[in-house]
Amino acid sequence: MIQQQCYIIGGMNIEETRRKYPTFRYQSFEVKKSSDSLSIVYHFRIASDIEFAPQVTFPLYKTTNTDNIQNFAFHLGLVEVISYWKSTCSPQFLVEAGRLTDQQISWWHDLFIHGLGEFFYKNGIDFGSKNFLTISSLQDAPEYPTVNSDPKPGDLVMVGGGKDSAVCLDVIRGVSGQKNVLLLNPTPAAINVSKTAGYNSPIIVKRELDQKLLELNRKGYLNGHTPFSAYLAFLGIFAGHIYGFKNVIVANEQSAGEGNVRYHNLEINHQYSKSYRFERLFQEYTQAYLTGGVSYFSMLRPVGELQITALYSQISRFDSYINSCNAGRGQNWCKTCPKCAFVYLVMSALMDRSRIKKIFGDDELFNSEIIQKHILNLTGIAGYKPFECVGTIEESKQALLLGYDSYQKQNLTPPAFLCQLVTTNTFKSKNVLTIKKQLKTKWSRSHFLPANYKNILKNRLEKMKI
Repeated sequence: MIQQQCYIIGGMNIEETRRKYPTFRYQSFEVKKSSDSLSIVYHFRIASDIEFAPQVTFPLYKTTNTDNIQNFAFHLGLVEVISYWKSTCSPQFLVEAGRLTDQQISWWHDLFIHGLGEFFYKNGIDFGSKNFLTISSLQDAPEYPTVNSDPKPGDLVMVGGGKDSAVCLDVIRGVSGQKNVLLLNPTPAAINVSKTAGYNSPIIVKRELDQKLLELNRKGYLNGHTPFSAYLAFLGIFAGHIYGFKNVIVANEQSAGEGNVRYHNLEINHQYSKSYRFERLFQEYTQAYLTGGVSYFSMLRPVGELQITALYSQISRFDSYINSCNAGRGQNWCKTCPKCAFVYLVMSALMDRSRIKKIFGDDELFNSEIIQKHILNLTGIAGYKPFECVGTIEESKQALLLGYDSYQKQNLTPPAFLCQLVTTNTFKSKNVLTIKKQLKTKWSRSHFLPANYKNILKNRLEKMKI
């Protein structure tokens, strides 16, 4: 089990903190426009001496549509709030910047609880009481109507810089029409993957956290994981509207729906805002309260992480650039974290050792004790599934077997760690040929892909040579 912590904030426990800071206020937002940028500054307040003013800035072009953006700006502020509210977990969240219906309040309450599940778990916070979080808005607050966006057909792809982004960009080439990529505070990996895919003029958005939040963290106020992909979803819809794209596309997969642990009767999922559940609820919400003119969906939703790796194995031009390591911040693989362990594991299952070494700068990570420990957790053999963006436990088990088989087919001796695991009872019932067949045929019906996008992805799966 994960070691939980009982946080003491400035000499107070969490309940004393909630009493001291009973209300978190989303007071207002300002839209600022210059000759080349559009900025929104948000104003949040916990107490007279604790105020925040985070900012997000979009580049402006001749064709950028800055009409009717108040509702988009307001909603981006709502999801931005989560990063700041968690510092005190104030029992009241008061929205003064705009009016919310009862249905909207229910939706946002659900996102706070599910999206912060890992944060609650790791900090030992009981979020299940009736009055843990009450969300309300002022009756005389501004009311922002749904916007009638009317963009031309086109795809705006959000890129993070990992293998999933690379596969998404490669698959999307088969769809005709206007395309560009959207990068938020991009890492070198995100920029290089985009350029390699042919996007030399990406749309780059800058998000600036208020430094006071970091100061509170240093003082011991609550900190932890937030549903960042939910922020990206609202950012994407906003960008789709102002830049004129019908589709906002991400690279989240079916595997993201598997949780990590249960806590207070809730499945805690590090990847909640990458899950199908979130995508479905987000689509319903945006169509009802934002716009029906811009669609948000994941290109890779019908498939799992191991299938995505199989698709990636068919292309190589991104090998020098992709990076999924959060510790390395898109610049290098740390080769010690669970994410590095997972990507190394699944790539070893489906790619030859020379490519593995080119990507990681090392093809001997199976001999690393810390990587071995992560793999035992990833496969559910020991410990728990790590709180990282990784595949399912079953996919990691299948990758172990495929990796062992891959070594043998390259006339190489598998590492002792692989030999030891694969010869246990855990893997005796698994069949390499069956797994490879499933990689080409497994398909989830829980997705929102338009018919032509679905057909392109299915065709790519079926034609894989593995």
